[in-house]
Amino acid sequence: MSAIVTREDVVAAAARIDEDVEHTPLIASHIDGVRIWLKCECLQTGGAFKLRGATNRLMQLTPDERKAGVVAFSSGNHAQGVAIAAKRLGIPATIVMPADAPAIKIDSTRSHGAEIVFYDRRAESREEISARLAAEKGAVVVPSFDDPSIVAGQGTAGLEVMKQLEELGEAPPPAIAIPVGGGGLASGIALACPDADIIGAEPDGWDDMRRSLQGGEIVPVAKDAPPTLCDALQTPRVSPITFGILQARKAQVIPVSEDEVANAVKWAWQHHELIVEPGGAAALAAVLSGKAPAREGMVIILSGGNIDPELHERLVN
Repeated sequence: MSAIVTREDVVAAAARIDEDVEHTPLIASHIDGVRIWLKCECLQTGGAFKLRGATNRLMQLTPDERKAGVVAFSSGNHAQGVAIAAKRLGIPATIVMPADAPAIKIDSTRSHGAEIVFYDRRAESREEISARLAAEKGAVVVPSFDDPSIVAGQGTAGLEVMKQLEELGEAPPPAIAIPVGGGGLASGIALACPDADIIGAEPDGWDDMRRSLQGGEIVPVAKDAPPTLCDALQTPRVSPITFGILQARKAQVIPVSEDEVANAVKWAWQHHELIVEPGGAAALAAVLSGKAPAREGMVIILSGGNIDPELHERLVN
């Protein structure tokens, strides 16, 4: 039985982290003549929504746990979120990162004072390495999505959307489209916004949440999954917590192609001068491609903006 996370946990997280995260902009836009909203978590401190969950988790550590430190594993965005939250709270942090992570994410994580341990994404288990390091240091492992406090923290983005729309005199969103890697953001928002349809988006070949929901049980990513620009969404297996929440909410998850993702990155820049990384643009890609038709008042989450400048230039030109 997976740990239970409730909307009350998301509300408590929002109060806990309120002064430690950006309340990111919600901007109006149009796709196919339909008015939609873009939630710009690409403008969050650290360049992605991950600071929300990391801050919520680390703030709940005991004094002894804070002294011993934390270990996290991530291709970059969760790494930065944990590194920033740990630095602010004076907690030592070790991050296990794939050797092929984007340089911008490695450099940024290191700049916040975290120690980095590299591993081979194809041959080694980041969970096993993290568990070993945590045992050696007496540290707490902070997973990127398989943790109730992380899920609750990520869900605060959904509460923020609801509040922003209310302040603008707008109706609640009929649907929210969200990039899915491990599903922490999507499941948190599903809890925060119980009346909205939840639409997830995953890169082709890494659509394990989609296949898991279709099959009724967790299915890992195939060993020969193709390379993808969406490094932020390369999660080999979703968790019982995130799967359970999205299954209960009858979430729809859509696979998107590399070309569709590249087009979404370009669209965000050309229409709004927003720098969005490929993984952060996956939900936008699903709507722009018509796979998830644009609906009046729907919200699209732009979950991250950490992209190497050379790649961004190539995609937008």
